[in-house]
Order: sequence, then C-alpha cells, then structure tokens
Amino acid sequence: MTEFTVWAPEVARVRLRLTGGADHEMSGGPDGWWRVEVPDAGPGTDYAFLLDDDEQPLPDPRSAWQPYGVHGPSRRYDHTAFGWSDGSWTGRQLPGSVLYELHVGTFTPEGTFDAAIERLDHLVALGVDLIELLPVNAFNGEHNWGYDGVCWYAPHQPYGGPDGLKRLVDAAHGKGLGVILDVVYNHFGPSGAYAPRFGPYLAESTNPWGRSVNLDGPHSDEVRRYITDSVLMWLRDYHVDGLRLDAVHALPDTRAVPLLEELAVEVETLATHLGRPLSLIAESDLNDPRLITPREAGGYGLHAQWNDDAHHALHTLLTGERQGYYGDFGSLQALTDVLTGAFFHTGTWSSFRQRHHGRPVDPRTPGHRFVAYLQNHDQIGNRATGDRISATLSPGLLRVGATLLMTAPFTPMLFMGEEWAASTPWQFFTSHPEPELAAAVVTGRRREFASHGWPAGEVPDPQDPQTFARSRLDWAELDKPEHREMLEFHRRLIALRKSRSDLSDPRLNAVQVQHGNQFLVMRRGDTLVAANLADRAQGISLPGVARRVLLATGEGVTVMRDRIQLPAETAAIVAL
Repeated sequence: MTEFTVWAPEVARVRLRLTGGADHEMSGGPDGWWRVEVPDAGPGTDYAFLLDDDEQPLPDPRSAWQPYGVHGPSRRYDHTAFGWSDGSWTGRQLPGSVLYELHVGTFTPEGTFDAAIERLDHLVALGVDLIELLPVNAFNGEHNWGYDGVCWYAPHQPYGGPDGLKRLVDAAHGKGLGVILDVVYNHFGPSGAYAPRFGPYLAESTNPWGRSVNLDGPHSDEVRRYITDSVLMWLRDYHVDGLRLDAVHALPDTRAVPLLEELAVEVETLATHLGRPLSLIAESDLNDPRLITPREAGGYGLHAQWNDDAHHALHTLLTGERQGYYGDFGSLQALTDVLTGAFFHTGTWSSFRQRHHGRPVDPRTPGHRFVAYLQNHDQIGNRATGDRISATLSPGLLRVGATLLMTAPFTPMLFMGEEWAASTPWQFFTSHPEPELAAAVVTGRRREFASHGWPAGEVPDPQDPQTFARSRLDWAELDKPEHREMLEFHRRLIALRKSRSDLSDPRLNAVQVQHGNQFLVMRRGDTLVAANLADRAQGISLPGVARRVLLATGEGVTVMRDRIQLPAETAAIVAL
C-alpha cells in the first residue's frame, strides 16, 4: 500500500487521480491534511489532485518529480533507490573554501547535470572547493535563470530531473568538490504555481517578484514546515552541502522566532546526525550582521551571507562606474572600510536609498561568514546587456581585482568563466510559453532599463532564444593564449591563497590597510598585498621589510627592502 497525502485546509473535498486509473476519494483531518492509501501505486506512478468539484488535475505541491513539466502530473519518486558512491564523503566547510557559481543550463552546450559532470575536472584543477548551482527546482519553460521556480521539491526535468542532480552531486563529491544549491522561498514563479490553490501559502503583502509567502499569518505553521522540509530534503536526500537562501529580506516574518533561525536549528540538527558540515548562506540587502551572529549571541545562526558591499567597493574602484547603488562607493577608503569591517554601510547614509542603512559588524566576527565576489549572476545578468567586467577592464586590472578578492578576509566566489575572462555575456533570459507573460517580461525589462538611459533596442529580448544561446560559456576560448593565461593566473592565485595561512585568516580586526594616490597596501600577518590601480608605475612604501615576491600580476615588479615598485595596473603579494 502507498499512502498519498496533501495539505489543503480550506477545501471540502480532495480526490487523487492516478494516470490511467480511477479517482480515489481522500479523507481529511482537522489538521488540514488529506490522506488515502492505494495498492500497487509505488515509485513511477503518475498522479494529481482534484480540489472540491473542480475537474482540473493539479500537481502535488510537494512533488519530487515533474517529468511532464510544472503543469503536468507528479510522479512518485523513491529517494532511497539511488546508488550513491559518496559514503566516505565528510563534507566541505565554508571557512577556507573558494566557491564557484554556475548555471546548469549555460555552463555547458548541453545544459544538463550530466554534462556539468564532464567539466568537474576543470574546477578541481582550478582549485575551488564548493560549486554553487543557481536554482534547479522546476520552472515553466525550458530555460530560465531558475528564480521563477514553482515546485520547491522537484529538480527541473530538462536538466536531468532528480537522478541527474544526484549524479552530479555524487560525482562532485567523488572529486572532492562540495555542492551548494541556490534556493528561492520568497515567492513562487508566475506560471505553474499551483501550491496556493491548495492552501494559504501566500500573504497579502508583495515583494518585487510577486506576492510574499505567508510566514506569520493564519495557517503559517504548515507553510513554514513546507519550506523547512524542502531545505532538509535537499541536504539529506540530495546530499548537497549547503544552501544559498535567495533574498531573505523579502521574507516578511513578525514571529518572535523567525523562520531563518528555525532553519538554522533544523540544519544544525541534521548536520550533527549526518556527521558532516551543512551551510546556510543568506542573500540579504539589509546589512544586518544578526543573520550570521550565532544564536548563543542573540543572532539567527546562519553560516554566511553574500556581501554586495565588497562587490560594489571593488567594482567601482576598478571600473569607475558610479550609477545607481554604486553612488557611495568608488574610493580607496570605501574598499578599506570593507576589508576591515565587511560592510561599508554600517548605519551610514545611503544616497541610493535616501536613508541611513546597515549596522556595524562586531570586529570579532570571522570574515569567512561573508561571501565576496567580483562578479556573480546578478551583478552581470542585471546589467542591460549582461556584459562581464572583462568586457571593459584591461587584463591588468582584471588581475588586480582577482588578487584583492582572493586575498581579502572573506570567502571568495567566482562566477563561471570568470577564471579565464570569458568573453560571452550572461544575459537575462526566459522561455515562458504563455504569450501574454512573455510579452510582459520583455516590456518590463525594457522599461526598467529605459529609466537608466538604455535605448530599448539595446536591451536583449529575454524571450529570444539567441539571448539564451549567447549566454552559454564558450569552452573553446581556453585554446586561446589570452584566456589560457588568465586561467593559469587564477590557478596560481588560488593555490597561493591556500598555501599561506595569513590569507585564510578570518580575523577582520587583524587586517591592516593603508592607501594613497591610486594604490593600496593590505597586511595579512606576514603577507602583504600591494596594488597599483594607476595607469603609471608607482613606488610604494611597505609596512615592513619584504623578503620575496610570492606572486605578481605582471612583469617588472621590484622590491627594495621596505619599498616596492609596481608597474601600471599591477598587484603583488609579498612575504615579510
């Protein structure tokens, strides 16, 4: 006998429909859960639910497999049937790690989990520790960034479905790579979101992507459980090593114990049971260190958060851009503040927000709790043309930026292709089959960038298949000397970071920075990082006597005791 269950607290009748079989009336309980047992309906059985007297079959909100897409029936899936080979895997912790963000659909020409496996050796040779997958839960259409997901338990079928994701994780573990999965719990996508038909999953409030999730209203206990069970499923049943929680500032929650803290408790419990570290990483726009403060100290207890301030400080300094939220950044002092305090806005005035923003970070907070990056999917893809930083920066400044990223006291992250200065853009693409929705996305995207001065004709059509095709990595670029040299530089830089304990020291209060006219010197214990951002050579005084140059981004670096001569747009890492 197989039991089918579904939560639908506000309907009078629920039927289970098996594909090719009869309907089965389900029995409801006072807790809002409906149940029925059916003989011979094991794994591989396709099914759907019918609510009240509506004859439209709906997929299971907790479906583990949507083989026909988000509008089709669900399929029973047995998580215990997969033949894992990672029994000796002990996990990967965030401290000391280097992350690598990738989008399954554009990482390879095939755009599948299995195709990604074929590129894992590249990542091992690069020296990264954890790959971070953009969302892979089921969404409508063939390709999408993943943030329009509607089935929070089911991997996207065109990528390879449940078994495909497990094969990728299993293969990654076999090569010593951990896997972090990006998950979205702040909204449902615009097409195929049937869960709200079953119950009050949504609140009346909205966020930039639609209606918010009901975390603190009537029946919110089960909604929170819906999210928590999804979190635990990815970590337990798919063996992933951590989750990146998208836009947690868009999770309105007035409860005394917020959902994020509840998740931290449940994940810590699971990690203890499994005997391997599990990480929760928040994306937040709040600059609120309570997210990553331990629960014993009154915080939420998450393990890390993305740090946009670190990106903005580096990006503006390297590119000279000052539009929008970049307005307050761009100075060496801003970068100094970030390198020594993690956040730039710490209760200070934000001209972009037209208000004060943020809260100071306790200097005892380990820097590895902040994920820093020169590029990520948002900072590239949310530019009008999806241009990478390598499209405008010189190779010299690219290397300077990479050096500052990899020697900062944070957890560094690369975006796929960044390691070889990929020339392919990464644009905003969708494949909504509904004409009205497709038109709305195109219009909205062009209107958004028109307000920033971009002509409509220069903003790629998200629905155009060529927009998606342009965003695929071109692995053939690795055969070109300039890309191969950039890749080799990143390999050497990551290897040096891992060989010097000074460079993985997470103590923010141990970082010392001095800066002058377009140059910066950062001291990390007995290791110095000197960067010349100017278009001319500069002699820079060092806070100590240099013994040797460990790595330089270009030719012509010379050291004379406590002084270094750096050519234009060059950085060097020096041992004292």
